[in-house]
Amino acid sequence: MLFLRLARRLGVRVVLMTVLALIAVFVAPALDPLIPDSFKDRFDRDAVLPILNILASTMLAATTFSLGVMVQAFQSAAGQATPRAYRILMQDGTTQTVLATFVSTFLFSLTAIVMFRAEFYGDAAAVVIFALTVLSIALVIIAILRWIDHLSQLGSMDHTLRMVENAARDCLKTVAEAPCLGANDSSKSDAPPPDAVAILANRSGYVQFVNMPAMHEALERCDARMWVTAQPGSYALTGGVLGYLSGADAKLVEEAADHFTLERERTLEQDARFGLIVLSEIAARALSPGVNDPGTAIDVVQRVKNLLWDHAHEERAEPRDIRYPRAYVPRITAADLVQDGIDVIIRDGAGRPEVIGTIIKALNDLAGSDWPPLAEAARDTLDYAREHAEAALTLQADREAVRELIRR
Repeated sequence: MLFLRLARRLGVRVVLMTVLALIAVFVAPALDPLIPDSFKDRFDRDAVLPILNILASTMLAATTFSLGVMVQAFQSAAGQATPRAYRILMQDGTTQTVLATFVSTFLFSLTAIVMFRAEFYGDAAAVVIFALTVLSIALVIIAILRWIDHLSQLGSMDHTLRMVENAARDCLKTVAEAPCLGANDSSKSDAPPPDAVAILANRSGYVQFVNMPAMHEALERCDARMWVTAQPGSYALTGGVLGYLSGADAKLVEEAADHFTLERERTLEQDARFGLIVLSEIAARALSPGVNDPGTAIDVVQRVKNLLWDHAHEERAEPRDIRYPRAYVPRITAADLVQDGIDVIIRDGAGRPEVIGTIIKALNDLAGSDWPPLAEAARDTLDYAREHAEAALTLQADREAVRELIRR
């Protein structure tokens, strides 16, 4: 979890590329024996320093400009969509790579200039730095071309929806590959025994991650079993129950809560419902009187339908092996996913015929799924949509159109 979070951070990518650039600068003198004398005469410090000066000045300006554009675009997108989308937007790989390229090129150029002025480099090192400078220029050109193309959509609603949809899809795929976090389904198992010991939260916050490999290793060590009651995405108060242990020794009872990561925000590592909630929040914002954008709500409905349909196909794949047989975790149901993705849009869009009509068509499609839980959840939600529509629509013709769509 920590590795994946670091990999998605802008600062980490910038630091890694900067370290590579600085390593190249300091390793250049060690390549002296490999440089032919003819190259040393052609590419001396006078040929390299002017280019390095230009790179250092331009890359600093480009980095400052690009960082300002990124922050402004993401804040604007989060304001138009939902504040929860900002953390997902900050994981944009293209933006991170472009900024990392600009920063690392700037530091490479600045450090090389200092090394030249300090007379640390000889004629052979100048040849190496010249080659690295040419490589840096090529990388910068590629980054600029990518950045120009990316700026045309950065901060737009379509870009925001695509980022959120892809993040939700990845999490749903992870859940489909390892249902119940790879443990047993607690709804199909016995309840914790009366002598089970509760796992109490050591702080308040959302359950972001449950370290199942480490937890199961500890369970095997003392021949114990665990029932998780606070699955990822749920909120726990300090001293609240996260789960129960049976047959655990004192050490495991004391350390069990440390395998639950609780923080202030929800994340998408194991919380498959969060991505659908963010999408539904975007639709709700679009349907508010201040925004009045039913087209975005319709777009969200279609994206949610696609996510649920694809998830149903993954759920119907071959049964997954239980990786952690000593643990029992609640399963994320199709009804939960449908509720998170569509119920809010039904309530806010029931009075708009075009929105509620799209919702009913989407639910009719999902009701034909080969995954029975999703089909049943869609049929139940159809009744919910019909009741809201009949209560919100003022024209009899609109109500009849809704009933006709449902009968189809």
